Amino acid sequence: MQPPPPPSQAIDLYLSREHDCGYWPQRSARNLLLAPGDTRLAALYPRALEIGFRRSGELIYRPACPHCHACIPVRIPVADFHPNRSQRRNLAQNAALIMRILPAERSEEQFALYRRYLQSRHAGGGMDAHTPEDFDQFLTGQRFNTRFAEFRRDGQLLAVAVTDVLPDALSSVYTFYAPEAAARGLGTHAILRQIQWAREAGLAYVYLGFWLHNHPKMDYKRRFTPLQGFDGQQWLPFEHFFPEPS
Repeated sequence: MQPPPPPSQAIDLYLSREHDCGYWPQRSARNLLLAPGDTRLAALYPRALEIGFRRSGELIYRPACPHCHACIPVRIPVADFHPNRSQRRNLAQNAALIMRILPAERSEEQFALYRRYLQSRHAGGGMDAHTPEDFDQFLTGQRFNTRFAEFRRDGQLLAVAVTDVLPDALSSVYTFYAPEAAARGLGTHAILRQIQWAREAGLAYVYLGFWLHNHPKMDYKRRFTPLQGFDGQQWLPFEHFFPEPS
């Protein structure tokens, strides 16, 4: 008797309506979404990351803008990564920070830090008015294997890196930190510590979401070398994506 066939891995895809681009204010955007209500969404998430998707809240998406292809999914191959001089300074400067990996459950302290971060970085953009319910919807990832990596110095909470844990990778979902400690490079530090976390756990990659050339808030990702980008078909060395000189 033949064994039954494996369950179907097919999933419905939806194309969002056109909306304002979250990266370039003068542009519009559309996203390709995996069916939000599908019960297999969490199980399919690792494969979705491998083909350029990203998680935001309960949505798994990738840009599908008809006239723009600026968003490049990027990931760090952990075994090949070596910090550069600036990153080594960052690690030394922040050597006293203690990282704790916790369940993705909001605390009052975390939410207060999140609000201060949004008010500093995204004032007037709508996110700075987020409620505790918005925090939970955006970050806790209840259907996913999400963790909060807290960074503290002398007991004071300085940063939280929201991280999805997958069978072969970590995905850096969002990081927020104390605005007054921005000079510490806490966003960079969180990625460096996620790379260490992945290496110690025997994981192959750290996914960083999308890179956009010359975008002031996204271009930092290219400093983590070697880096790989997804061209829609395969992962390639990041150098493939540099614009041709004019």
